[in-house]
Amino acid sequence: MALSAILLLIIFTGLLLFWGHPVSWGRLPPGPWPLPFLGNVLQMDQKGLLKSFQALREKYGDVFTVYLGSRPAVILWGYEAMREALVDQAEAFSGRGHIAILDPVFQGTGVVFANGKSWKVLRRFSVTTMKDFGMGKRTIEERIKKEAQCLVEELRKSQGAYLDPHFLFNSISANIICSIVFGERFNYQDPRLLRLLHLLNEIFIILCSFYTQVFEIFPGILKHFPGTHTRLYSMIQEVKDFIIENMERHQKMLDPSGPKDFIDSFLLRMDKERSDPESEFHQENLVHTALSLFFAGTETSSSTLCFGFLLLLKNPDVLEKVQAEIDRVIGAHRLPALEDRPKMPYTDAVIHEIQRFSDLVPVGVPHSVIKDTHFRGYYLPKGITVYPILSSALQDPRHFEKPNAFYPGHFLDAQGNFRRPEVFIPFSMGKRLCLGESLARSELFLFLASLLQNFSLGSPKAPEDIDLTPRENGLGRAPPVFQVRFLPRRGGGGQEEEQMSSESLHLAPDSDWN
Repeated sequence: MALSAILLLIIFTGLLLFWGHPVSWGRLPPGPWPLPFLGNVLQMDQKGLLKSFQALREKYGDVFTVYLGSRPAVILWGYEAMREALVDQAEAFSGRGHIAILDPVFQGTGVVFANGKSWKVLRRFSVTTMKDFGMGKRTIEERIKKEAQCLVEELRKSQGAYLDPHFLFNSISANIICSIVFGERFNYQDPRLLRLLHLLNEIFIILCSFYTQVFEIFPGILKHFPGTHTRLYSMIQEVKDFIIENMERHQKMLDPSGPKDFIDSFLLRMDKERSDPESEFHQENLVHTALSLFFAGTETSSSTLCFGFLLLLKNPDVLEKVQAEIDRVIGAHRLPALEDRPKMPYTDAVIHEIQRFSDLVPVGVPHSVIKDTHFRGYYLPKGITVYPILSSALQDPRHFEKPNAFYPGHFLDAQGNFRRPEVFIPFSMGKRLCLGESLARSELFLFLASLLQNFSLGSPKAPEDIDLTPRENGLGRAPPVFQVRFLPRRGGGGQEEEQMSSESLHLAPDSDWN
């Protein structure tokens, strides 16, 4: 009897182990053997997925498999592996992988999370429409310049008091993407803006948290219990409600002959294809596309600016060189313009180094393969999740001399000319390249140059005491909370300059942005 029980236990254990590493995944890249149900939880570092993947890469190489619970995922480490997959086999790797905590919200809809025909249609429409409303054109540059000067005026009101800049950086970034998607901007004291920015910030903090990484491993269990994810869904729903209300307002005022923004254009396409049961232009795709654009267009630029100003406070020698270049190239009597950027190699290098060092999405938004794919001698079955580890390129010591330090020289040649290494991929690469890359690059240059043209920076802490540790560090990196003061500065050449007023800049009232 006892022998029979032992044999049954052995057989049951063997079946569980067999289930934990099924034959259908047998030709995947190497990786640690998974436990039944738990996957590679024993190999997970308490500091998060990135640290875990880094340790596994040292043992298994640049392409390996890890089991997040019962779900296998292929990890791409290093620029070369990512380029071979996302560029050289771009079509095969063009699917969107699962983010467990967000799957119940988007359910494969919206431009960021759609796949197949739906994604191709939505991306083509989004790129074209955002260009129609100024992205990559002179019109969006003028909007950014006006928003920058609105911020300058707002900061003058602070009279040099210490403040947390995150909200203001969120506001200017939100207003730019709102002008494209919703056709309006908000006053910085508008309660609707204040509430939306609070929600977006809290959502970003949760997505960057350790909890979200744990949820990625155990979604089947955690989804049945109350937790941080339920609070996340409630906040996302509130943002969606705002978008739906905005959409309904647009429907009442829609002019078929003159769409004013992204939502108008989408609504017109919905009306045009209303009789097509397979159309991708329906309310769910509109709401989730607008939500994705609004969130990404606000949080990424504002978080990069937060990291940037914190880094400048910690590195006053860098700040001094940037302001000297601004004084030399732009001066004090006109607005910074995108045409100034090629003449300002040091400032451009600093902005790129801020992006590299801040490393906002270290693990990368997951992809999936859309068909059975052979890659580096391995077999990746259709649908398997693939994580491109962007941090492994941005922090690669083979390409960046001082990967763990803030060093603008990474983007300058021996003659001081700007250079952009091909491994600089904060926006990823391939067919799923970030939609808003050109917009973000324009915002970072114009916002930073405008603020440093007008203000000197002050910190309550000495540079050596400033802590750069992210507030949260997981699937994303949330900047730490800090205080800074903006002090009106002397103009270029050491002479006192009259500051530019909103009247002399001909700033448009809010209604003119609609």
